[in-house]
Amino acid sequence: MLVTRRWERLATRTLFLALALLLHSRMLRQVLHEGLRTSFHKLGHFVANHPVFFASAPVLISILLGASFSRYRIEENVEYLLAPKHSLAKIEGNLVDSLFPVNRSKHTLYSDLQTPGRYGRVIVTSRRGSVLDPHHVNTVLKLHNTITQIQVPMLGFNYTFAHLCLLDDSKSCIVDDILRVLEEMRLARASNRSIPTLYYPITRLKDGREAYIGHQLGGVQAGGGLNGVRSARALQLTYYLQVASPLNEVVAARWELLFCRELDNFGKAHPELGLYPFTSSSLQRDFQRTSRVSERPLLFSLAVCLSLAMLCCSMRDCVRTKPWLGLLALVTVSLATLTSAGIFNLTGGKYNSTYLGIPFVMLGHGLFGTFEMLSSWRRTREDQHVKERVAAVFSDCMLPFTASTALHVVTFGIGASPFTNIEAVRLFCRNACISVLFNYLYILTFYGSNLVFAGYLENNYRHSLFCRRVPKPELLQQKPAWYRLLMYTHYNEEAPDAGPLHAYESHLLLAFMKRYYCDWITNTYVKPFVVLFYLVYVSFALMGYLQVSEGSDLSNVVATETSTIAYTRAQQRYFSSYSPVIGFYIYESIEYWNTSVQEDLLEYTKGFERISWFESYLNYLHGLNITTSLSRSNFTERLRSGFLLQPHYVHFSDDIIFAKRVDGEFDVVASRMFLVAKTTENKREEMSILLDTLRKLSLTSRVKFIIFNPSFVYMDRYASSVGAPLKNSCIAALFLLFFSTFLAADPLVNAWLTVTVTSVEFGLVGFMTLWQVELDCVSVLCLIYGVNYAIDSSAPLVSAFALGRESTRTRWVKLALERHGVPALQSYLCYGAALLPLAAVPSNLTRTLFRCLFLTAIITAFHCLAILPVLLTFLPPSKKKRRERKNAAENSEEIECVEMVDSTRVVDQITTV
Repeated sequence: MLVTRRWERLATRTLFLALALLLHSRMLRQVLHEGLRTSFHKLGHFVANHPVFFASAPVLISILLGASFSRYRIEENVEYLLAPKHSLAKIEGNLVDSLFPVNRSKHTLYSDLQTPGRYGRVIVTSRRGSVLDPHHVNTVLKLHNTITQIQVPMLGFNYTFAHLCLLDDSKSCIVDDILRVLEEMRLARASNRSIPTLYYPITRLKDGREAYIGHQLGGVQAGGGLNGVRSARALQLTYYLQVASPLNEVVAARWELLFCRELDNFGKAHPELGLYPFTSSSLQRDFQRTSRVSERPLLFSLAVCLSLAMLCCSMRDCVRTKPWLGLLALVTVSLATLTSAGIFNLTGGKYNSTYLGIPFVMLGHGLFGTFEMLSSWRRTREDQHVKERVAAVFSDCMLPFTASTALHVVTFGIGASPFTNIEAVRLFCRNACISVLFNYLYILTFYGSNLVFAGYLENNYRHSLFCRRVPKPELLQQKPAWYRLLMYTHYNEEAPDAGPLHAYESHLLLAFMKRYYCDWITNTYVKPFVVLFYLVYVSFALMGYLQVSEGSDLSNVVATETSTIAYTRAQQRYFSSYSPVIGFYIYESIEYWNTSVQEDLLEYTKGFERISWFESYLNYLHGLNITTSLSRSNFTERLRSGFLLQPHYVHFSDDIIFAKRVDGEFDVVASRMFLVAKTTENKREEMSILLDTLRKLSLTSRVKFIIFNPSFVYMDRYASSVGAPLKNSCIAALFLLFFSTFLAADPLVNAWLTVTVTSVEFGLVGFMTLWQVELDCVSVLCLIYGVNYAIDSSAPLVSAFALGRESTRTRWVKLALERHGVPALQSYLCYGAALLPLAAVPSNLTRTLFRCLFLTAIITAFHCLAILPVLLTFLPPSKKKRRERKNAAENSEEIECVEMVDSTRVVDQITTV
């Protein structure tokens, strides 16, 4: 019994302690909140006292830093930007290059768009018939002859392909094996001999050597024997160049330009063939071309946004209309962009096409800040001094705007950290972080000082456009009709009892929001349909979320009407049957003569098309009726002195590295084979799965091997590298919202913001996928910005509702929409109009940018103008309990706690005196 009484007393005291701590934390939040508001109030006074300085300083800084565009440079290394920095493929590539130099073996280690070094490549297609028809064969050989005779004048010497080509061991230019096949076919027809059978994908050449031609012959139809080729729709020719010196590099770059020009002329002269050229510089050139083709649409976008911003700030009242403030909102963003670009140039940065998204990040951030300030200005009392009104605007707007800016800096700062594995994402986040910071400072200073000037014009009843004083109503009636229309305004003396917003109700959006939309969205019969529509939204978002795919294809970031896209489409159409050539490298000495090791190697390569010295050597031994289970010395000696000296096996010498042992015998210390997998149209996805499978096999196998192809550098860890910045930024945003709870006047504000951001991001990922946007570096950057954009939009609305102390939920939802729904709607309209011209840019990068940002604006608007207003009318925070607490506090007497002790128990009793 005594223990029970003690537990009761302890529980009661714990309850009172918890209530005291809750009250204390609430008081602390209110003190901090009011302290920050007071600080911004003083800052507003300071800006209003020095408007000329704060209006001119940002302009001068922008001009000075803008002069640094003389240092404008472009990043030319696409692999540096788009390939994961830290990946196993790069380590494997370095190991492979130390054993078998990739630049010398790139003709055998074929890759589509990621071949290292300099080269020229062309896909030749026949518009009618087969490319193996006699007249097409002659035309292709004529094209080959034309390409090899291209001359590059340099330092008084004409360089041709013979001077620049990659050489084999016999010092001859390396050309594709399909050209030897075509030459044999032409000679056979010329001498009336039977044409040798052409096999696919591995054929046998005239000298007895086996050659893989799966990447050189496409659109193949089999017939006439086992794997015999009856017809083919396309073939691919590649001309590899060496870059042994800086002069070689310059000459090779010019040769590539002449290569494309010569193919264009040849295609016009022979319309029966389709030619699709591609060079080592095509990807970089077409990646940067997005910036050039976007110039006019971006200027048009700025003009549209500027016009709509001025229109959104205009009203019939010539004194209270603020079109210049709409213009200055865009000027503020432009000055911040110029300043951040100047800093970027001075720090040695290089531009790339992904930076096209930074102005839209700044635009979305700046529009919310400026329109919120203008909306707060309309709510101030007109009989106050301008400085007091500006201080009130800063006190009202700058706290949530500062919090959203801090969130921008944190999320983009996390993306700019060294943990980000893709350089394009890291550089974008770093520059976006700097740009948003200057955007915030310039809105605070430049736009705030211009608000002071506009306030003086308004207080003196001067026309907002012409700065001419507007006559009073009795004098205005004596003027002509056009003059009265032009100079119409509302004097406060006309209706002194009118509400504070009476003069601004002629604003179209404000009148629409107050008189129509607020009553409609909070109508009892409308709410169920909004909730039902939200459930449909979640269903479609989930359907898209389950279909998310990574977009490691490099053609997703280049301009559309380019040679890269034309080449990629032809590649996918005619050459998607087989994967790029995969190098299978055994990097340590193993017992090749051991029967079990031989069986393991044959098992590993089973199911692939193989170009293998090991398998050819075993067949060679079988052909001589010699067992493959030889001793070490016999196995190696027959390999060196017999097999590799045969004319049709001598090319395997490049695939084996011998080392002399202490006892004078030779040993195979490293070797390589080439594997090709059968693929379908989803080549990249299948290659990624194959890479993971072979990697896992290499960890468990007793044969130590690695696999490599230049395209693996882009595939390896791409999904995790792309998703990591988004995941880290979202986690940082959630932690920031959680730990900033003590700064908010009500903890439920951060809870609602977290729910809103989660819903917006979930819908954005789902609908982005349904709109055929893959998860690549550009879409991930848009998703990171989506977190900030959703908080920018919803924070003022939720805060205004949560801070309401009296009246009902519905009433406070209406008041929150009247105060913050109008600037949000203005921002959505201007931002959406600015995005529309992006849809006309012929580029895959800007297409992804437009779709993601447009979906961000649409989904956020749906949440802030429809979902949140409806849900807040019946979900916490409650207004009824606050009214009851307030009434109880007003009617209650002094309360004291009296402890009563008797012989049986100790009881805490609360007695009202």
